[in-house]
Amino acid sequence: MLPVLTILLLAPLALMTAAGVYALRPGGWPQRRSHLSEGAALVAVLFAVAAVLMLLDRGPVTLEAPFATWLALRLDSVSATMMLLVAFIGWVVMRYARPYLDGEPREAAFHGLMLVTLAAVLLLALAGSFAVLVTAFGLIGLSLRALLLFYGNRPEARRAANKFTLVWGLGDAALIGAACVFWLDQGSLNFTDITASAHDGLSFAGKTGLALLILAAVLKTATFPMHGWLTEVMEAPTPVSALLHAGIINSGGIVLIRMAEVVQASPGSMAALVMIGGLTALFGAVVMLTQSAVKTALAWSTISQMGFMLLQCGLGLWTLALLHIVAHSLYKAHAFLSSGSAVQLVAAVRKPGPVAVPDLKAVARAFAIALVLYAIVASGFIALIGPKSEQALALGVILVFGVAYLVAQGLADAAPAALTQRTTLASVATALGYFTFQLIAGGLWGAQLPAPPAPGALEWAMIVLALVSFGLVAFAQSLFPLWAHHPSMAGLRVHIANGLYLNTLLDRLIGGLRAQKTT
Repeated sequence: MLPVLTILLLAPLALMTAAGVYALRPGGWPQRRSHLSEGAALVAVLFAVAAVLMLLDRGPVTLEAPFATWLALRLDSVSATMMLLVAFIGWVVMRYARPYLDGEPREAAFHGLMLVTLAAVLLLALAGSFAVLVTAFGLIGLSLRALLLFYGNRPEARRAANKFTLVWGLGDAALIGAACVFWLDQGSLNFTDITASAHDGLSFAGKTGLALLILAAVLKTATFPMHGWLTEVMEAPTPVSALLHAGIINSGGIVLIRMAEVVQASPGSMAALVMIGGLTALFGAVVMLTQSAVKTALAWSTISQMGFMLLQCGLGLWTLALLHIVAHSLYKAHAFLSSGSAVQLVAAVRKPGPVAVPDLKAVARAFAIALVLYAIVASGFIALIGPKSEQALALGVILVFGVAYLVAQGLADAAPAALTQRTTLASVATALGYFTFQLIAGGLWGAQLPAPPAPGALEWAMIVLALVSFGLVAFAQSLFPLWAHHPSMAGLRVHIANGLYLNTLLDRLIGGLRAQKTT
């Protein structure tokens, strides 16, 4: 087991070693030496690939320290995927950060902090016990706070850092509480031991520990109403926003997936994830549509996506939740890194002509067509591949609600025939892609994660609630152009654009606004 342990630890150790070199000289570096951070991140990618190859050769393994069995690392398909994802995104971000920070007075300090953060996230991905998990979260919190304060002379940056520290620290406290409860109840901090005991049902102490674990996961993913700090991360350099999507903002989902058997043993916990995740997803999506700044819109999009990931966990669709983490991390990191050039590109393009506005009849037809097409595709997959869980079918309907808006645009009276064809094909492609990627995710991680539970009365209630909520919001969004110019909508848009002022309320509670005014 020693070679396996060595391979797993060498990736974060390489990053920490390079960070130590930068700490010796935290100021500006000559251009030729700034390649060190990029090189260290590339070494981490190579070790992540080696870990994947070792997994294929030896299979899943849990490694415990001989002197302290509560210090454990876990190598399986889930941790190997996250390790490779985090290392790859980290390498791309460090490549971007090298010219981006060139000439900054504290350039080396920035690279060092980024490497420490990346190493901590790799440790989180490999955690096999609460002791390792809490340590990784603590390192992430300290290093990310320092990154948010990179421009510490800005009052907005200090406010964002304080808000992040509050929410992240509450999550750490909840996680430590969960670890203590599980230790007292099970006599172990290792995930394998706690998961094995959950198969026989959860005791009262086990349910208490699980509640604290879910609270920690919710706080770590910037869900409603503690989401405000994420929308202010733009006070730090752009590479920080991209690095957030390498296992930091989605770390709560990683914890839930790692403890999937324990979470699924409590129907009430699953229902709580559906409600919290669904509310966050809808709230973030609606606010995102009102934002004028591209990075702020991306931040609200992330809030919505994290809520949708929690919804997937609450429905027991663990493989799809992990696929969501992988896909969202890749595209959102790219979106932040390319946001500046994207704005320039759009500004250079000739402004488009009038947009086709669908009426009520067109929207109703669009939803009907999208649902019929989805039903046809789902029936074909079920006939060829096999039955799907009710939760998976319901999630597919929610995704179809999203593309129904495009179909409605194609059915508007002013829409050309080519637009109608393209939007209809988009609905079919979405349904095909959903079931195809579901098969891929099941093949990659299905052996390590539990199947969705057979829905009972509570589960059916959550499914119906999710379908109705997302359906109504999607329908209202499709009709919004019809009444967007009404005078009352102008005021409503302002309130929504400000997130219903929940972030301002948190600022008042922590004294953030007062600190900014007195600076």
